[in-house]
Amino acid sequence: MLLRPVRQRCRSALTGLAALATASALALSAAPPAAASGAWTEVGSDRADPLTESQGLTSVEVPAGSPNHYTGIGTIPFGLFLRGWNHVGDPDASYDGHYIEPYQRDSGGAKMFRVQAPDGTWSEYVHALGPGEALNNSWVAVSPDGQWMLAGEWGTMNRLLVFPTPGVNAATSPSSDLPQASTVRLDHDVRDVQGCDFVTATRLLCSSDDPDGSLFGLTKPLLQADLSAAPGSSDVTGHVTALLGLPLRSGCSGGFETEGIDYDRRTGTLRVIVMSPGFCVLTDSKTYRFTRS
Repeated sequence: MLLRPVRQRCRSALTGLAALATASALALSAAPPAAASGAWTEVGSDRADPLTESQGLTSVEVPAGSPNHYTGIGTIPFGLFLRGWNHVGDPDASYDGHYIEPYQRDSGGAKMFRVQAPDGTWSEYVHALGPGEALNNSWVAVSPDGQWMLAGEWGTMNRLLVFPTPGVNAATSPSSDLPQASTVRLDHDVRDVQGCDFVTATRLLCSSDDPDGSLFGLTKPLLQADLSAAPGSSDVTGHVTALLGLPLRSGCSGGFETEGIDYDRRTGTLRVIVMSPGFCVLTDSKTYRFTRS
């Protein structure tokens, strides 16, 4: 999740690639109902590029025919880097076509949400950190009605943050602070959540990079959060369950990193990024695809 470890892994991987090259030279549309019962079953995977697809992903419905969007170290605009916004998290898009990326920086007491409107114009919405709020801006998830946006912190947490959706909710403006509207209070701790996405107005699926496994008996779990009501200006509760351990397959051994998540309601497809350890971050990192069985 953090930028420095990802840079270090990419740097180590590139060093390993150079060493391997030297050694070689010497020697050689209709979606199923979102609330339907059934387990999530892996149906395929695609390679995830470590520079441009290493943080998050989202499907975009408007304009029609829009490609999937991805985020990674290589997608951060240089101007944002110069201003200190050195990490981008898992993005999301509203059903009317607003695309939102979450940014964080190492200091400054704020986090930022970069919004692209359906006409292609970009705006920035800054949120000043509240008391006890972590600076991490790991992901965003826009509610199906478009008016509210959930965002997540890092570490072991028992809450999700709720904001009016920047650029969509009439109460937001790039010229003023984006306020936290309410909180989703979880009935079970979660750890290192890298992304969430709505499958219904009151159900979220989330990817966790939890390396410990003590919370749910699974490492790197796919989590489900069922909310007591649709999020808005008042707090709601969320019941958390672990559905499965995400795939950890690679030609290298070591620590995998679970990243962003996307649910495409048009096809009923769930996608989750898992970055491989060591040198293999370059070669066999994957975006896994799931559907309900």
